[in-house]
Amino acid sequence: MNVEASTILETDFGNETAVQYVAYSRLCRSPHNVRRKAPVNVSSLADSIAAKGLLQNMVVHVLKGSRGKQPKLGVCAGQRRLAALDLLASSGRIAGAYLVPVKVVSEAEAVAASLIENEQREPMHPADQCEAFQLLISEGRSAEYVAALFGVSAAIVHRRLKLANVSPKLLDVFRDDGMTMEQITALALTDVHDLQERLWFDAEHSWQREPRELRNAITQTEIDVRRSALARFVGVEAYEAAGGYVRRDLFSDDENAGYISDPDLLNRLAADRLTVAAQEVQAEGWGWVETRTKFDYSELCRFGTLDTVMRSCTAEEQGELDALVAARDEAQAKLDAYYENDDDTLDEDAVEKLQTDVDEAEEAVDSYTARFEMWDPEGMKFAGALVIVDGSGKLVIERGRVRREDRTKVAPAEEGSAQAHDIPRPVHSEKLCRRLTAHRTAAVQVELSRNPVVALAVLMNRLIPVVFSSHFRGLYVRQASTVNAECTHDRLLRDADDMTNSPAWLEIEAEQKKWAAMLPKQFDALLPWLLTQEQDVMANLFAFCVAATVDGIGTSDTPHAINHVANILEVDMTQYWKPTRERYLDHVSKARVLEVVSQAVSPEAANDLKGMKKGDAATAAELRLAETTWLPEVLTNRTTRETYVFDADDEQDDEAA
Repeated sequence: MNVEASTILETDFGNETAVQYVAYSRLCRSPHNVRRKAPVNVSSLADSIAAKGLLQNMVVHVLKGSRGKQPKLGVCAGQRRLAALDLLASSGRIAGAYLVPVKVVSEAEAVAASLIENEQREPMHPADQCEAFQLLISEGRSAEYVAALFGVSAAIVHRRLKLANVSPKLLDVFRDDGMTMEQITALALTDVHDLQERLWFDAEHSWQREPRELRNAITQTEIDVRRSALARFVGVEAYEAAGGYVRRDLFSDDENAGYISDPDLLNRLAADRLTVAAQEVQAEGWGWVETRTKFDYSELCRFGTLDTVMRSCTAEEQGELDALVAARDEAQAKLDAYYENDDDTLDEDAVEKLQTDVDEAEEAVDSYTARFEMWDPEGMKFAGALVIVDGSGKLVIERGRVRREDRTKVAPAEEGSAQAHDIPRPVHSEKLCRRLTAHRTAAVQVELSRNPVVALAVLMNRLIPVVFSSHFRGLYVRQASTVNAECTHDRLLRDADDMTNSPAWLEIEAEQKKWAAMLPKQFDALLPWLLTQEQDVMANLFAFCVAATVDGIGTSDTPHAINHVANILEVDMTQYWKPTRERYLDHVSKARVLEVVSQAVSPEAANDLKGMKKGDAATAAELRLAETTWLPEVLTNRTTRETYVFDADDEQDDEAA
């Protein structure tokens, strides 16, 4: 028994009554004591008691079935002292009337004492802990008291008490090691014994008794708080304040773990909050506003985008803008000159200072030109906004969306004014766009190689307009497909020097090695070999070959034909690309790094990076972005180019004009 528990047993138990003195003849071994090994050094303790008396009280409880004014008392703490008294009595050195100091405790506390003493030799089974804890709590002890007594946390006490709500039949199975702790804690999510027993005893297959399956069966109509974007958006506190019930998972280390039992209420609360936000957006002057509690970003492909316009600036504003642009160009020129004139020994501090000057100058131009950009008031009458809950539970507003039927009513923005031409360069350079789109292409190739049916359709989409050109009456469809007659793997490696350690490339390389090992060594043997293969081998090899010819590399963040395929395959780029230093952060400015962290994590997290050097800021940003699903616009842009159709009749009309 540990020292802390022993102290509680012999000093705190029985605080409601003082130490009593009872006759030795009333004492016996408690049936709740599980010690089987005889105490040691009993004779020396007996001599000490004979000389000085018993200095420390024992802890006892009234034995069940014992009657009379002086019932028998079972010793649950002090077995060695009882053995010493037995030795003294057997040798005639004390009589049965010898007075012994004791504290009387309840039977529940006696059970606790027995279990704690035995734990030193063998850990208590959770089922035994459950019963002991329940007895103590039923007598008015607090969870904190029980926790201190057993040397565990209060959370463990609450979890064991939750097990007390499990069917006694299942507790027996658990005690006999017929189920795991994970299984019984899953069953404890419900207090209905019939349901618990039915899920366990009526399971036809072993997999139905897996913790995940048991948990799903109990909570199948409920919503997991930790996984629900809507729950994060509404907030558990707001849901409970509205009268909603949350089934708490006491066995999870996550204090927010639980299951929402009223999905309808959760959806109503979310809709109410979205409606308030939508009313504020509607007041901005949009033609329409829609709210969505669920949204697939591929749906944005159905909408056009209203172009922003640049308002005219005053002469004073133009002068200020010109000065900022000149300062930016000068800062960039100084940095470029330093790299060109350096003798291979870079001064990191000097580079950092020059890069900081460039970043600050670009940010100044960005901030200043932003004041001139605005939505076209006339276009806003036909355009609208989507007020949605994104996958992380955040409120997102997509403004400037144009429905298909309204596209002809919205005039395109006029080709730039002087101010528009002064807008800084794109966020992503052509080189970085090639790098990012190479990763996008690799991801599409992987997904396409897994789907022979789509691979066949993609290839046919490329061939049919060529073979059946007369069927389409001479129509020429630009960018109908991204499939070419050559493998693009070398280009992927050339445009993205970080490709080799990417998840997509590792799978491509593994598949290529697998197929290469299966193919015949000689080309002449290839066709006969193909004719002998099973259909699934042919289909999968075909899909891999078609995928290898897909080319989706681009030099800008613009709509691309590869997105036709990506949308069909529902490619999730977060599974293939992460914003690391190597892949992204080292290739953009510090200002962009801070912008990304602010968007993906929080403005506060971005502020923490402002005082760092570019390299340190990039490293810190990588750590903060590791658990996010942030992607650069190049990888989230799933739009495709509009289809341009050329007809011979159109050419004749043009010539006639």
